[in-house]
Amino acid sequence: MHMASFHSCSSNNNGNHPASSFSLLLLFLLLASPTTGNFDRGPVVPTTPLVTFLERVQETTLATFEQKYFDPKLYVNLSLKSNLSTTVTAFHKLPRNATGSVLVPDFKEFLHEYFDGAGDDLMYAEPPDFVPEPDGFLPKVKNPQVRAWALEVHALWKNLSRRVSGSVLNRPKFHTLLPLPRPFVIPGSRFTEVYYWDSYWVIMGLLASKMYMTAKAIVTNLISLIDTYGYVLNYARAYCTNRSQPPLLSAMVYDIYNRTDDLDLVKKALPVNVQEDHGRNHTLSRYYAMWNKPRPESSTIDKAHASKLLNAYEKEQFYRELASTTESGWDFNFTTLAITSILPVDLNIFILKMELDIASMAQIVGDNRTAESFLKAAQARKQAINSVFWNKEKGQWLDYWISNRTSSQECQRWKGSNQSNNAFTSNFVPIWIDLFNSNTCIVEKVKKSFQSSGFLGAAGIATSLTRSREQWDFPNGWAPLQHMIVEGLAKSGLQEAKSMAQDIAMRWINTNYVAYKETGAMHEKYDVEKCGDIGGGGEYIPQTGFGWSNGVVLAFLEEFGWPEDLKIGCN
Repeated sequence: MHMASFHSCSSNNNGNHPASSFSLLLLFLLLASPTTGNFDRGPVVPTTPLVTFLERVQETTLATFEQKYFDPKLYVNLSLKSNLSTTVTAFHKLPRNATGSVLVPDFKEFLHEYFDGAGDDLMYAEPPDFVPEPDGFLPKVKNPQVRAWALEVHALWKNLSRRVSGSVLNRPKFHTLLPLPRPFVIPGSRFTEVYYWDSYWVIMGLLASKMYMTAKAIVTNLISLIDTYGYVLNYARAYCTNRSQPPLLSAMVYDIYNRTDDLDLVKKALPVNVQEDHGRNHTLSRYYAMWNKPRPESSTIDKAHASKLLNAYEKEQFYRELASTTESGWDFNFTTLAITSILPVDLNIFILKMELDIASMAQIVGDNRTAESFLKAAQARKQAINSVFWNKEKGQWLDYWISNRTSSQECQRWKGSNQSNNAFTSNFVPIWIDLFNSNTCIVEKVKKSFQSSGFLGAAGIATSLTRSREQWDFPNGWAPLQHMIVEGLAKSGLQEAKSMAQDIAMRWINTNYVAYKETGAMHEKYDVEKCGDIGGGGEYIPQTGFGWSNGVVLAFLEEFGWPEDLKIGCN
């Protein structure tokens, strides 16, 4: 996320990656990354020699084994047994047949001799604050059946707790897994690292489970990434140093503080230097990764799609779109990528929340100058969000299309026609923020729009209305979006909105419960058309575990409870 300078710009030490930004000057002034000429001139943060070599191993593995269910991520997660130069030399000496392919027996022997398996550099970590049933756990859940299931979900934190091995700490160049100082919670299945935006909803669940030490350890790890790279990475792998994810670290710290009153954590997370930013009015931001090559964890897939493009420039642009979309946390349709040409509603809401949370925490520690600066930035961003994104007729905030070729100081006039007509649940995400959910008139319009939108299914909220077979499209529903919309409606002053929030939460809890009872697992995503059905589609098979799904279920049960006489299940 090549990120924003606000009305008040801060150093990268505030816990959030800098993203490409767009200031409103009269209407708005575009500060675009240059893409003139016949190649991409945008910023690129280079990867490591180990990652580059593992991409070659990944490609060779696919060509040699021709696996039906090939997961390219596994091969950039391998760790070395010997130093890199020795391993590369052995790779070049592998016998090859007449077509240049490596023979299967030789390649198997090479992998066994020179690599430890993906995941071998992760160790189980017993959470120090886990107890089977914490004091004060989910006091509003009165139904014994629901309570027993909630305790099973609570127990999953033990299954998902990890730490890096001693080898990662002592020989970091042998690994793509980064040397984090504290234990952490992984999402589950193929996702064996700490992920940035996942961690927010993981922490929501950990707070419901009274596991404050584990929650603080996750934040400590994310802060360590800032200390090393200047921002929180997409996830803790060496091949993610050129991209981030939605900036939610400040929200994690603030929510932990609200439960624990841990002032030291706030002080640790809040070393910002504030400067006045003269001559700018408001700021909006887009996703823009500092990378224009294949994503290492999906290199074979990305190259296969890029092979259909005509020239190197188109491929670089395609690769940057892929990496930038990955920053958003959403998956994508390879044929319609254009995220660097969009000012997204959700990213700007995440940054608005960041500004508000930093302002609140600065007040807590007595730093009034920082608090004032970030509050000023938040008010400016709120005005920009309303000016650029809000569509009064639809009762939604709509993404805004910009030209990616606009020069650095060229002024673009706002046009209603540039508001996106694409239907995404993110169009309603601003209701999550108190600046919007405290406005009864806005809440009423948003509630009415949402009711007629087609997003709400029998089992929760769909992410989009497009049936593309991609996993962030219909009929899939994901925990983060359920939580943001439900929490926003619940915090409003409108009783009908509060009732809608509880209804959505109950639908989501029901589908999670039934799927768990049928499969024995919590899932990454769910089919909102039918209660109890799990989601599908995308680059990989559906995953279980699952960090943010567990967190949102526990957060919903803590907020809304479950009456003793209310049956749980799809009927």
